[in-house]
Formats: sequence, C-alpha cells, structure tokens
Amino acid sequence: MMMRTSIPAIVLALLVTITWPSSVDAAESEFDWPLQPRPRVERAFDKPEHNWLPGHRGVDLAGQPDEAVLSAGAGVVVFAGTVADKPVVSVDHDGGLRTTYEPVVARVRAGQRVGVGTVLGVLEPDHPGCTAAACLHWGLRRSREYLNPLRLVDATPLRLKPLQPDHARG
Repeated sequence: MMMRTSIPAIVLALLVTITWPSSVDAAESEFDWPLQPRPRVERAFDKPEHNWLPGHRGVDLAGQPDEAVLSAGAGVVVFAGTVADKPVVSVDHDGGLRTTYEPVVARVRAGQRVGVGTVLGVLEPDHPGCTAAACLHWGLRRSREYLNPLRLVDATPLRLKPLQPDHARG
C-alpha cells in the first residue's frame, strides 16, 4: 500500500519540477533588492502578449530622491547614460539576464564589473505614475523576453497538495 501512494507522489513531484517555469532560475546567481531596505512595489509587472502592445515591462519600487540604487546581482555594466531624456543603467548578469534601472543618475560606467549591492547611482524623483517621492523602474530581460524582476528576489515557494484527502486528520 505504501508503494502505491509513493509512486503517484513521486510522479507528481517530477512533473512539477520538469514543467515549472524556468524563465528565471534562482540558482543562476544571487540577487537582492536594488533599494534597501526592501521597498514597497508601487506598480507591478504587466507583460503584454506581444512586445509591441502596451504593458509594464518591469516593476516600480517606492524610494526617495537621491537614494542609492544598488546592483541586484553581480555582472557587468553595459549601459550608463540617457535614453529618451531619462538616466538609465543596465547590467548584464550570468545566464543571459539583463537588469535595467531608471531614472538613475549613474555612478558607474559601461564595462565596469559590479557585485550584488554595488551602488550604481542615485534615484531621481518624478517617475511618471509614481505616488511615492521617487520610484525606481526595475526591469529584467533575457534576450528579447521581458521577465518579472521580482522573481529574482521574491520567489514564492511551491506547495504540493496531497493527491488524496487525508482522512486520518479528520
């Protein structure tokens, strides 16, 4: 009887492991929040069905003007400059991941290696749609695919439910 119960549980565990989305694998690198202490999420990730459709390709984190913005993970700064009149910093990480931070006045330069928690720059105020004094728009991509950056720091543990009700508990 023990064997019959164990086999379906093992099969289910394997299926979940094999089919669980691997768009961001926490084992690829160590990541932390780009603002400390852990900030409030002002606006959530809202990936559009197609890249040309409207959406929110990152998260907005509540902060303070001139607050230090930290690299979420170890990597290499690939851009530190202005895009569409906004100061932006981008960092490439292992596994083909790229994090972006805006509006951030850079204290780093392209080509510079950074570690988790390295100060990239300071946060500017007046991010559109932000109700806090300042908001950091934090983005994550792998190649051309936008991903939710919260998956780097806030992965929810998977909980498996029993296949059959446990009548012993009542």
